[in-house]
Amino acid sequence: MPRPRCCRFIAGAPCAKVFKPAGQPTASREEVSLSLEEYESIRLADHEGLYQEEAARQMGVSRQTFGRAIAQARAKVARALVLGLVLRIEAATAETALMPQLRQFRCDHCAHVWQEPFGTGRPKHCPVCRAHEFHRSDCTGTVSPCGHPPCIE
Repeated sequence: MPRPRCCRFIAGAPCAKVFKPAGQPTASREEVSLSLEEYESIRLADHEGLYQEEAARQMGVSRQTFGRAIAQARAKVARALVLGLVLRIEAATAETALMPQLRQFRCDHCAHVWQEPFGTGRPKHCPVCRAHEFHRSDCTGTVSPCGHPPCIE
């Protein structure tokens, strides 16, 4: 009997879920499906440049499991690029858990920097000096590379 599958930790959902050849309707093209686990393995290994051992630790899997996921992901991406297929990233499953994203704040009064999870609302004051003058320090006020609008606090 195989061992039960452990939960994989995913840092965040991709900015886009479908990639296709320009000028081609999606319906007329064959699709290659990339799981969220495979997407995360490519993000950690190829985008972030992490070694497999560190990337596996971040995902909460063994190095061998990570190695299989990255090999499958690279093969699927290569197939989509070479053959001009639609690449679709699947939604989260029961085996994946999205890690909470954090917002970073900086106090204008004491220069303290701290983080708060998304979805908790704006902090009332700086946790160190209790000043009310602080701002998001992880936001540039421009559109992010994945197209999300600027954050406004």
